[in-house]
Amino acid sequence: MKEIKKFKRVLVANRGEIAIRIFRACHELGIRTVAIYSEEDRNALFRTKADESYQIGKGKTPVAAYLGIEEIISLAKAKGVDAIHPGYGFLSENEDFAAACEEAGIEFIGPTHTMMSSLGDKIQSKLVAMKVGVPTIPGVEKAIQTDEEAKEFARKCGYPIILKAAAGGGGRGMRIVRNEEDLLPEYRSARSEAKKAFGIDDIFIEKYLESPKHIEVQVLGDKYGNVVHLCERDCSIQRRHQKVIEFTPSLCLTEEKRRAICEDALKIARSVNYRSAGTVEFLMDKHGNHYFIEMNPRIQVEHTVTEMVTGIDIVQSQILIAEGYTLDSDEINIKSQKDIQMRGYAIQCRITTEDPANGFAPDTGTIEFYRSASGYGIRLDGGNGFTGAEISPYYDSLLVKQTSYANTFDAATRKAIRALRETEIKGVKTNIGFLLNVLNHPTFKAGECDTGFIAANPELMNIRKADDKELKVLNYIGNKVVNETKGIKPQFNVPVFPRIPMTEINVLSGTKQMLDQQGPEAVAKWALDQKKLLITDTTMRDAQQSLMATRVRSVDMEKIAPAVALYGKDMFSLEMWGGATFDTAFRFLKENPWERLETLRTKIPNVMFQMLIRGANAVGYKNYPDNVIREFVKESAKAGIDVFRIFDSLNWIQGMEVALDETLNQGKVAEACLCYTGDILDDTRTKYNLDYYIRMAKELEKRGSHILGIKDMSGLLKPMAAYKLVDALKQEISIPIHLHTHDTSGNGVATILMAAQAGVDIVDAAFNSMSGLTSQPALNSVVAAVENSSRDTGIDLDGIQKISEYWRDVRPVYKKFESDMATSTAEIYKYEIPGGQYSNLKPQVESFGLGHKFQEVKDMYKSVNQMLGDIVKVTPSSKVVGDLAIFMVQNDMTPENILEKGKGIDFPDSTVSYFEGMMGQPEGGFPKDLQKLVLKDKEPITCRPGELLPPEDFEYIRTGLQQHFDLKGTMQEVLSYAMYPKVFEDYLTSLKKDGNFRYMGSDIFFHGLEEGETCEVKLEEGKILVIKLQEIRKVDAEGNRDLVFEVNGNRRIIKIKDEDMQSAVSSIATVRFADEDDPMEIGANIPGNIIKILVKEGERVAEKQPIAVIEAMKMETNILATADGIVDTIYAHEGQQVKAGELVAKLREEAETK
Repeated sequence: MKEIKKFKRVLVANRGEIAIRIFRACHELGIRTVAIYSEEDRNALFRTKADESYQIGKGKTPVAAYLGIEEIISLAKAKGVDAIHPGYGFLSENEDFAAACEEAGIEFIGPTHTMMSSLGDKIQSKLVAMKVGVPTIPGVEKAIQTDEEAKEFARKCGYPIILKAAAGGGGRGMRIVRNEEDLLPEYRSARSEAKKAFGIDDIFIEKYLESPKHIEVQVLGDKYGNVVHLCERDCSIQRRHQKVIEFTPSLCLTEEKRRAICEDALKIARSVNYRSAGTVEFLMDKHGNHYFIEMNPRIQVEHTVTEMVTGIDIVQSQILIAEGYTLDSDEINIKSQKDIQMRGYAIQCRITTEDPANGFAPDTGTIEFYRSASGYGIRLDGGNGFTGAEISPYYDSLLVKQTSYANTFDAATRKAIRALRETEIKGVKTNIGFLLNVLNHPTFKAGECDTGFIAANPELMNIRKADDKELKVLNYIGNKVVNETKGIKPQFNVPVFPRIPMTEINVLSGTKQMLDQQGPEAVAKWALDQKKLLITDTTMRDAQQSLMATRVRSVDMEKIAPAVALYGKDMFSLEMWGGATFDTAFRFLKENPWERLETLRTKIPNVMFQMLIRGANAVGYKNYPDNVIREFVKESAKAGIDVFRIFDSLNWIQGMEVALDETLNQGKVAEACLCYTGDILDDTRTKYNLDYYIRMAKELEKRGSHILGIKDMSGLLKPMAAYKLVDALKQEISIPIHLHTHDTSGNGVATILMAAQAGVDIVDAAFNSMSGLTSQPALNSVVAAVENSSRDTGIDLDGIQKISEYWRDVRPVYKKFESDMATSTAEIYKYEIPGGQYSNLKPQVESFGLGHKFQEVKDMYKSVNQMLGDIVKVTPSSKVVGDLAIFMVQNDMTPENILEKGKGIDFPDSTVSYFEGMMGQPEGGFPKDLQKLVLKDKEPITCRPGELLPPEDFEYIRTGLQQHFDLKGTMQEVLSYAMYPKVFEDYLTSLKKDGNFRYMGSDIFFHGLEEGETCEVKLEEGKILVIKLQEIRKVDAEGNRDLVFEVNGNRRIIKIKDEDMQSAVSSIATVRFADEDDPMEIGANIPGNIIKILVKEGERVAEKQPIAVIEAMKMETNILATADGIVDTIYAHEGQQVKAGELVAKLREEAETK
């Protein structure tokens, strides 16, 4: 009777996935398990799967900890261990370890050390194969001792040759060498890698077969001479001799060849009475000839596919064999070779933390999100794949083995593809995209891949980098919380908006339909004929520009848009675009103003949209070529703008003529404006008197303007002056008059009512909660004031109250952008500062460190205006006055001393541009002495700037956008770049780098979250993240904070640099990273350990020359020079642990001296 020794305790001398696999097998057999772990693995998952776990290898390197034979045996004896399972790698093929177990009375779950001596060493196993008549590859059957021997043996075999580690597998210590020049560097690298991986650096040489198939046969033997094979596996898909995807059965074998290979495998195993699990490996050339290459006396990584098709648990069979059971016992239940039948097909994919796009460089870091696949026909064998897992550079990069099983190879492939696509891993790079490319390749599907398949198909590495939108959202919120709000967030009411179905909105008919069907002249005539006071709402443009620096986001506009369409159906127009919209949308809000226009046009189809266009400045702050202005008007009209309110900042009609002409060409409503300044009630101010405005109004009507706009941008038009001006204009012109004013003085509603009395046709106002101060007068109040009078607007007061209440609850979110101005002020009549500028002037003054001189700046603003000749002040001319006022206070200048103190001083750009004539010609001309002082020797222009500017090359811009930003190059994109090149570039770069937060709620966008708060963030239509900020952790030694989020029920941890902590951690040596844009700075291509510096400072190097060797995950990689040059400085040293991108060396041009 066979002696059975039941194990009570089994120690697994390994880590990660295989350790867990063995623990599970033991648990199913009722055996207690013992884990060992290194210092670096103290938080690893595998140790928690064992009944007991003990740290080993203190003071040793991470790999050496698992190679300490004496310590492992000593621990096993101390803990009463009956048997040790070595797994794969580490000591699994070390005969000394097997012998030590035997000497200690501990069962080694695997072959005996004598069997291992005969077969585990690649050199010895070749001798065994030749002895039993199994063909082998020509080579030298002994380990290389010296460099000279390496050269001699290589010449004997003939190039190409392959270097192999005698003691190992998994591609470690293996190199292909095609010429003698590369032999010694590759030989030394292979020895070093083998030593680290297996503790033995023996290397041998054999002839290299080009592109063979790699077929291996699983064998299983008991202690009594019974050996069977479990059929073959196709392991041909390899990278650097490491298997990537394995499957069984092989599609390239005939039944005859399958029997021949399996029989040869049994010959080798039987020759040494092999016991336990082992793998006999063969290469098969293009002619179908097979050659034995090695035997792995251990369990293999890819054993899972064999288990799936045979139904045999190989790991449990190993344990049972070690206990003394025979193959034909009831426990193992393999009665004979005939009992082993393959059913179906299985494919194993190894998911690793490697970056295929970067030469499969290992990646390290924290897994921020982990979701595995599942379902029928999918098996997962994982080791350290879970959210929060730290991936270190010390060990193998394997995360999880995914095995698919089905009745056909095609079905198994489809299951594998489905499962890979289901798998989500964030925080570290993985090879999932590469695996999918392989599985989808026709050569793989035909089962025809050879060992050169990956190298021959570089397109497999063409993997589009996954855009982790979720991470970008969390990083944005995290940075907002850590560096702006500090986790403190105001409480906001949830704005309530009427939910009106678009079916109800789409049947509405208003001024938009009138324009489209009858044309702009009909609209103008209709407006002129109306007794009712027509209203333009400015809430979405000038109101929020004046109050909140144009920071209101599209998401807040589109929510209330249907209600505006319904309750504002009797409005004349909505000013919702133009002015500063372009600049702030792209620059600060990171959203596209064209998309805003399109979105709002869809939701408000019935009311005309109006924009403010700054004449020759369009929506910018400088003059643009005429073709830019024309194309902008054309594209805006096409996108949904109906009324073009055109003005010139100096009331210079020539500055408006191109925009006006193109508006007429497009069949849209042209509203040319006269900008109001001064005070027509003051007879002593004769420059801008009533005659001036009448003269200008007549000229604008003559030039074809459909409507006359009175643009009172500073709120200077007093109620009585409004009556006087409108009354006079109505007698002189025959087009409708549209009044725009600001309520800075508090007289805004009175001004509108007096204008209404005088017969004004249309007025601008803003919903009450967005009105007053530097904004427009209160719309709801104006509607109420004229109700039941001859000028009744017909607008539903109850309806527009709902809109006002919505904006009431939205407005506090934007509080930080509002000025300190709490009440209206009559001093606006004194200083004549436009509304938007008035709100922003104090922050601007403070930014120059002149906050304590704010009153002085305001006084200087008035003085500068008079010094310039009392000019019209509206963007950009108002900026000239403001910039010069600040400049003069800053430099202790006055109007009296500026001609003397200003000599030799460079004035602000806006001042220079103004005196150059680039903003147009002011009424009355320039003060000549001041113009000469500012321009020095530069000659001013007297014509329209657009006449001198060359046409913009739209095709050049389009091509650049297509090439550099992968855009289509639409006219909207081209125009955006033409007007704001850097701002638009920065916007595109931000979208790509930081993400698109267009649909994020504004309370989150501006204020982030507080601990415990949950929000919903819409990424795009149908994709919503439910995010909860669970915890803001303390700052770490490097000045970072971990933020713990829950996203759609899954935990994610992100790291944010706390900018306030930089001084606190300044004593810590900071890591210096190579500049990716500077080829003279060479960074580490992967995180890892610098094991060899190959160059010295002062040495000349060529591009792509190795300068250092880095090791990560037991693989060695060269760091290459990124340019030709001289090594200026070496920043790393041998033995240093570096991060990916960390600066290793810096080069200098050959002509430079250090």
